[in-house]
Amino acid sequence: VQLVESGGGLVQAGGSLRLSCELPDSTLAEHTIAWYKEPPGKRREHVAVIAGTGRTNYADAVKGRFTVSREHARRMVYLQMNSLKPEDTAVYYCNVDTGVGPGLPWGQGTLVTVSS
Repeated sequence: VQLVESGGGLVQAGGSLRLSCELPDSTLAEHTIAWYKEPPGKRREHVAVIAGTGRTNYADAVKGRFTVSREHARRMVYLQMNSLKPEDTAVYYCNVDTGVGPGLPWGQGTLVTVSS
């Protein structure tokens, strides 16, 4: 069972993208879901998280620029990314956040490339 990410692409600095994360089944609808990014040559890191209640939290580097949201009925979680910077370039992943780490096998991710 994996979550499926989509929506990445090439964008100029200052532009926007919306990433989507499809949950494989309804049993995950109330789970906390996190977005992670893995920049080239660097470790995967937390970007944003959304609880089943809708409560959100963000890494300092993206606060005010990124917004995470979810649609329970459609089993979708989104990451709206605005004012993109070259340092946002990375492969982005979503996963269940258990509080001590990811809860499911990693998907393929979606590549975001921000040109300067």
